[in-house]
Amino acid sequence: MSNTPVNNDRRRFLTAATSVVGGVGVVGAAVPFIASWNPSAKAKAAGADIEVDISKINPGQLLRVEWRSKPVWIVRRTPELLASLAKNDDMLRDPNSEEDQQPEFARNEYRSLKEEYLVLVGICTHLGCSPQHLKDGAFAAHTEGVNDGFFCPCHGSKFDMAGRVFQGVPAPLNLVVPPYYYIDDNTLLIGSEEGAA
Repeated sequence: MSNTPVNNDRRRFLTAATSVVGGVGVVGAAVPFIASWNPSAKAKAAGADIEVDISKINPGQLLRVEWRSKPVWIVRRTPELLASLAKNDDMLRDPNSEEDQQPEFARNEYRSLKEEYLVLVGICTHLGCSPQHLKDGAFAAHTEGVNDGFFCPCHGSKFDMAGRVFQGVPAPLNLVVPPYYYIDDNTLLIGSEEGAA
């Protein structure tokens, strides 16, 4: 048995140092473990909801985002553009959105929750091409009297600024409106409807 006196200060220091190093180790192991609970990029592309900041979209501008590996368009429509939508009704295949291409909340002439913002899956309902957004009179070259719209260069399908398909084109249905809702005035959540479980 040793008669060396016990150094309590040293013992406290070693106990505290061991506790700190152990605590750092636990945190170091916990951070990647907890981060692994977040959905991967692959899972997000497969169907996770996405949040989109719409605060910087100017009137007349289209923002493209990706959801479920598909392009989604968010267009901020001008008051003039909204007023012109009703003039297209007699040229459209499904002006009242009776076909099931949108959530129930978008069965209106604007096909949206808020008139100003249009949210569409940017894939033609004919063969899956991605139409072009033509504005400021450029769409009139394809449909007389209509200044803005979506034109699919693959086979000539045309859609108005509510995503409704014109008559006499190969596309059989209006563009799809994905499920979405407003988290606040500046943020959309695409992929779910408000209150959905």
